[in-house]
Amino acid sequence: MTTGFVWHERYAWHDLGSGAGPLRAGGWIEPGEPHAEHPATKRRIRNLLDASGLLPRLALLTPRPATEEQLLRFHTPQYLSRVRELSAGEGGSVGLDGWVGRGSYEVAALAAGGTITAIDAVLDGAVDNAYALVRPCGHHAEPAEGKGFCIFGNLVLGAMHARDARGIERIAVVDWDVHHGNGTQAAFYDDPSVLTISVHQDGVFPPASGSVHEKGAGAGVGTNINVPLPPGSGGGAYRDAFERVVIPALHRFRPDLLLVASGFDANGFDPMSRQLLSSEDFRRMARSVRELADELCGGRLVLSHEGGYHTGVVPFCGLAVLEELSGERTEVQDPFVPLLANSPWQSLQPHQRAAVDAAVAAAPLLA
Repeated sequence: MTTGFVWHERYAWHDLGSGAGPLRAGGWIEPGEPHAEHPATKRRIRNLLDASGLLPRLALLTPRPATEEQLLRFHTPQYLSRVRELSAGEGGSVGLDGWVGRGSYEVAALAAGGTITAIDAVLDGAVDNAYALVRPCGHHAEPAEGKGFCIFGNLVLGAMHARDARGIERIAVVDWDVHHGNGTQAAFYDDPSVLTISVHQDGVFPPASGSVHEKGAGAGVGTNINVPLPPGSGGGAYRDAFERVVIPALHRFRPDLLLVASGFDANGFDPMSRQLLSSEDFRRMARSVRELADELCGGRLVLSHEGGYHTGVVPFCGLAVLEELSGERTEVQDPFVPLLANSPWQSLQPHQRAAVDAAVAAAPLLA
């Protein structure tokens, strides 16, 4: 099995400055500490892949920037002009927790292009599956607005490229980032050819987004599924969500290409969420989507990186997923796993089961 891997050093050069959590420094927020969305978590994934010996066993894919034509499949001309203007100047806001720094247009175009590069490599048969470790992230970006540290909709643009330029008829997107994939949902809300499934922490971001009642519109009713899990959900809740929602929905939809918005911010130490997953839980989810891709769509599977903000834990989550995709194991043992495994909340709780019940009941595809 050959796994493609996309990374470029320029992804680490997108700069949101100093801050506190999701907020930039200013007012009463003292400068000096890095903003939550800083480069270290992504760069450390790449570094651990190298240190573990896994990186040379991957097929390194060189990303190319998304063209303006490709970006305009999802984003408005006015939005592209605004991002360009801010990027060429001193930067500025493009929406709720969306920030463009100096030179960010080029980096964000390279991130979207990196996801497209990974998809092309899989569709061309150059690799069996692929992981695009891109930055800035993308699943919150909307046509005319950036949100949640996202500028361009990387995975949305990748899916549109696969459909419009490569002729892929049915695409499924599974999003396990801890925040709701509102941008992906918005892109395909009335499109029956794209199934979108978001498993996220209920109510964490964006505000009032990701309810089980958001099912799609028009011809797309039933092809948008949300699984909002309560805070404190561990491996048991996520396994239940996969077994009763994600897996059966994919079986019924039968995609030609499976895409994953891969955020690691549901880990039990992440500062931006309140879930309890370990790297072994992400390994298990990666195994599930790999097996589903093998069964349903000839193994055509691409993961594009989203969030994850604990610099210690995130690299182990990334390594576990890449090990699972490639079928290779390294000698690395994640030291954080025992700390999370002993939590009594790792088992499925009644209120978590009820949340999955609600998602099952609300999804026409599962009727």
